[in-house]
Amino acid sequence: MNIEKVAHQLVPLLGGAENIASAAHCATRLRLVLVDDAKADKEAINKLEGVKGCFSNAGQIQVIFGTGLVNKVHAAFIAAAGIGESSKSEAANIAAKKLNPFQRIARLLSNIFVPIIPAIVASGLLMGLLGLMKTNQWVSPDNALYIMLDMCSSAAFIILPILIGFTAAKEFGGNPYLGATLGGILTHPALTNAWGVAAGFNTMNFFGLEVAMIGYQGTVFPVLLAVWFMSVLEKQLRKVVPNALDLIITPFLTVIISGFVALLVIGPVGRLLGDGISLILSTLITQTGWIAGLIFGGLYSVIVITGIHHSFHAVEAGLLGNPNIGVNFLLPIWAMANIAQGGACIAVWFKTNDAKIKAITIPSGFSAMLGITEAAIFGINLRYGKPFIAALIGGAAGGAWVVGSHVYMTAVGLTAIPGIAIVQAGSIINYVIGLAIAFLTAFVLSLLLKYKVESA
Repeated sequence: MNIEKVAHQLVPLLGGAENIASAAHCATRLRLVLVDDAKADKEAINKLEGVKGCFSNAGQIQVIFGTGLVNKVHAAFIAAAGIGESSKSEAANIAAKKLNPFQRIARLLSNIFVPIIPAIVASGLLMGLLGLMKTNQWVSPDNALYIMLDMCSSAAFIILPILIGFTAAKEFGGNPYLGATLGGILTHPALTNAWGVAAGFNTMNFFGLEVAMIGYQGTVFPVLLAVWFMSVLEKQLRKVVPNALDLIITPFLTVIISGFVALLVIGPVGRLLGDGISLILSTLITQTGWIAGLIFGGLYSVIVITGIHHSFHAVEAGLLGNPNIGVNFLLPIWAMANIAQGGACIAVWFKTNDAKIKAITIPSGFSAMLGITEAAIFGINLRYGKPFIAALIGGAAGGAWVVGSHVYMTAVGLTAIPGIAIVQAGSIINYVIGLAIAFLTAFVLSLLLKYKVESA
């Protein structure tokens, strides 16, 4: 592949150098913010050598090249276009101005929760290991190894408000350390652990107002709302506090006022909001069973196209932190939708004799089987239409199975085949069956449906 040639070909297809506001890249994609997206010729871009797909998402034109290659194309592209190199965050900030309110909220929640996913995944994997040990009686619950693993597995959820407080404050424009401090206030040892409420809790009388001394361990919405309030308050205080006193007065007033408001007002309201969302979802799953899985599994990939799916991390974390639920029953459904995209994509390999399409389908389909679906969705399935429909049907079938067979996960962040690592011990077989149902349904339908597959 001639990288410089492809880079120079890209510029006019994007409306010329004057239409390119910024250029950045992630692990697999060139992320471009254009002045006018309508000037981009996506059909022509898709025909370029090395391009595995081109689509619009989150206010950006994203061109898929793949790991390793995208770095080289990006370097050649900024030279060919005569523009400065932008970071991914700078490009995202420029692109955010083009988003509608729902997309902005989804992006906001994504920026808050994506950085803490590794901690939740680690805790979820440990919970899965503990579940296996307990189910198979490998180790006594009184054993030191079991106790230490239990401490390690629960830590991320106990301090979840602190983690969220830090990342949320950064996103809201506040001091992240004050955000973490506010999260610490909501999980203070003086408050009864959220999972120990059944054993009873104390109340305190605050000027005639009875306040429940219950902590917010594992919760999401209370700290999100509290940190948003804190960030607004902090910025307002900095406008009026003299510079000489800012370092002392602003943090002091921010923590005191935010802490009181969080404990007295925002915390209880946020808890009700989070519990309400969890109750609605759990009731829907309980009452409608596999039908809910059918609908959610079938629609998830459509939601992925909009980018709003990133906001689901908040809901999933809320389910895990809820002492009455404690499991993630949504992620298995998303996993079915993701692997179905892989099945539909790989079927296209058998439908075409075009060497370029064949070269794209296998890595794109395999990526979807690992939970990363953009290349499969935008590079192959949406391009030809019917494979995407086949994937939606496969996701619906797999979603119906995992909900009907009560498959749950213990963390967030892993789907498709890697998701096996965070599935509850007793659900692994049904999860694998669900993966097979979703993949094969999408694969067979994509193979049987009639559509023309060519690179033109």
